[in-house]
Amino acid sequence: MKKNRSVDKFKERPDSQAARALNSTRSLILAGVFSPGEKLPEPVLADRLAVSRTPLREALAALEREGLVERLKSGRCQVSSYTIQDIVDAIEFRGTTEGLAARLAAERGVSNEILKECCEVLACLDEVLETTSDLDFERYVELNAAFHSWISRAASSMILERELERISKLPLASPSAFLEGQDNEPAFRKSLTYAQRQHRAIFDAIVAREGARAEFLCREHARLARENLSLVMADETLSREKIPGISLVTNS
Repeated sequence: MKKNRSVDKFKERPDSQAARALNSTRSLILAGVFSPGEKLPEPVLADRLAVSRTPLREALAALEREGLVERLKSGRCQVSSYTIQDIVDAIEFRGTTEGLAARLAAERGVSNEILKECCEVLACLDEVLETTSDLDFERYVELNAAFHSWISRAASSMILERELERISKLPLASPSAFLEGQDNEPAFRKSLTYAQRQHRAIFDAIVAREGARAEFLCREHARLARENLSLVMADETLSREKIPGISLVTNS
């Protein structure tokens, strides 16, 4: 299926050593390469990522702001750890903030150009879900992320857009956080279809200028992530290695 340009603009494009160091270090931490509480030695990490120390330090400072690493009194950084309640709070915070963005988008109105972008994303999601063959899982994750990024842009608020981007980088708080661990679950396709209905309901509420309804629907939509968290933590047969950030939950 041909990719949509409006979706591609939401991807991060590393264009410097600092950006590459940031994205690579974040990926290593979320993949569980480094354990909670483990120190991050700058010389070793710089060699591994093929970057100099200065951009690496910039990357670690950014990850500290995101909450993925903690700064010790010595000045060194170590990988953060999280409890289940921390993750629940992060998901709730995202849903509340995303709901505010949806309400503002509905109340302020959205241009036809931006509405068209979302229509294209939703249409592509429909195509992915309607296929009778194996689900194009990576494409779904990409489009799902694009829809949620669209909500923050539709509010025309740089503050909300920046905050939602930050929240979504917290472990297990992004809209697609638990999808990768469920691709073999029997109810997986059904849950994605339900999520897509919610996507369209949120979009329709924004178009209809129904701010309160758009906000409520976003908060309800975020609860799917909380339900998935409960399922993941309760299912001992599930391959958690596929779920970025799950290794940072110390009481799992």
